[in-house]
Amino acid sequence: MRAPLALVTVALLARAQDFSQRGFLETRLTVFPQVAPNDRGRALAAALLRYEASYKISGGWRLAGGLDARTDTHHEVERRWALGWQDRERQRPALSLRRASLLYSRAPLTLEIGKQFIRWGKADILNPTDRFAPRDFLAVVDNDFLAVTAARLALGTQSNTLELVFAPRLTPSRIPLLNQRWAPLPQGLEIREAAPRLPGGPQFGARWNRVGAGFEYSLSFYEGHNHLPLFEALQLSLGPPIRVEARRYYPKLRMYGGDAAIPLGWLTLKGEAAWLRSPASEADEYLLYVVQLERQAGEWFLVGGYAGQTVTREHAALGFAPDRGLARAFLGRAGYTIDANRSLALEAAARQDGKGLWLKLEYSEAFGQHWRATAGFTLIRGKSEDFLGQYRRNSHLGLALRYSF
Repeated sequence: MRAPLALVTVALLARAQDFSQRGFLETRLTVFPQVAPNDRGRALAAALLRYEASYKISGGWRLAGGLDARTDTHHEVERRWALGWQDRERQRPALSLRRASLLYSRAPLTLEIGKQFIRWGKADILNPTDRFAPRDFLAVVDNDFLAVTAARLALGTQSNTLELVFAPRLTPSRIPLLNQRWAPLPQGLEIREAAPRLPGGPQFGARWNRVGAGFEYSLSFYEGHNHLPLFEALQLSLGPPIRVEARRYYPKLRMYGGDAAIPLGWLTLKGEAAWLRSPASEADEYLLYVVQLERQAGEWFLVGGYAGQTVTREHAALGFAPDRGLARAFLGRAGYTIDANRSLALEAAARQDGKGLWLKLEYSEAFGQHWRATAGFTLIRGKSEDFLGQYRRNSHLGLALRYSF
């Protein structure tokens, strides 16, 4: 009887080796020293439980999935416990499907189908070519990526990789709620948001990456819609106060882009650019680019550069565009590893005309194998007409405690 029992034990252990899981529970407190005209709250508490799992089936096939459960005190999170999987809600779902995909990998081919994260570009802080990467911008400067439902095929060797993406529907970025401080509305104006006009039709993309002797570059193309919205007015009442009913819509977008990285001895030069066109003439057409220098020196990681924009055709429309909001600005990022458990991080953006400033400083420390505490401060200053400056009342302190398992 010992031999069959041993075989069963070995089989169970083999199964266990094919399955992996991880997750964390995080609580976060954010304190704002100033009130905003449309939001008198000064403190926000939130909790997030994230669980991710992966199972290797056989022959290069793997299943991957993840779930988020969250709540907060400021109604950025819905109060109903229905499973959200489309990421088209105004608020964050209380329970959401973060990822669910089937992956096949056998050189030189990789195929992934389902809800997944797709990242393009080589620059830091701002990636003009990253068109399959919508974000949750409810708190504009503290944002996270959203997964897209897509099929992604990659064919490659060590030197050349071709990536093809097909997404049957648009996953829009989540924008600030109108009744909260991250939507700074002009005094004397009331806006009611109607149901958005979401586009139909698929999104396509292709990216070719080349790794050579002492350099790396890629060329990319995107055809679909912008995941960042424009607004159209449906009704207008002159009041006072002035009342507007507005609706989000997502213009067609065609992108031609590229990026490159060139090591130059003690530092690395990186560049990324995208020409974004509006095939239906619904939006601006413009060139968005980033040039940066990067250096790793001992425990330091340093990045500094400039993001620029050149508008080739203007279209009078109001929109929400954080990527363009960081253009015409100097960008920086620095990280310092104090020891195995402690680290410091700094991010900054400063408008070239001095009208906007964003500075974020964080200290993080691990306790034992499972606990990590993070304390940070975000400073935002500038003029009301500047993208960064309009959030000048939103400087804040943050404290997060995370238990990982």
